[in-house]
Amino acid sequence: MEERGEDPDFKGSAFARYGDRSLYERSHGEAFLEVFAAWMQPGIVLMDEPEAALSPQRQLALLVQMAELCKRRDVQLIIATHSPILMTFPEATLLSFDGAAIAPVELRDTAHYQITRQILEDPAAYWRHLLADD
Repeated sequence: MEERGEDPDFKGSAFARYGDRSLYERSHGEAFLEVFAAWMQPGIVLMDEPEAALSPQRQLALLVQMAELCKRRDVQLIIATHSPILMTFPEATLLSFDGAAIAPVELRDTAHYQITRQILEDPAAYWRHLLADD
């Protein structure tokens, strides 16, 4: 996209969808959110671990964008994630792929939620467990 602006055959701004700013001028998370907002269309949206690019605050911003997208458009989001934050999406159906068969699971029953809760509630105890000589 950076080079496209220098192409005499290309008319317009290569960055028009992104507020006429290069994505390189933003953090990884900010660029990800901008791309998400610019490219989401009606239909099925597949995302694989979008949290990899996002801080917890940016994950919340993504949840807001997802909720707004669902309100405005006929869309279904299918997301593979390890993020307990993203798993809180209202009315989401959570499916676990951990067992022999794909099965519905409640947020509080996911390993990701349990590990996150445990380490945040008592980091010292968790570190004692992690560093224990067994």
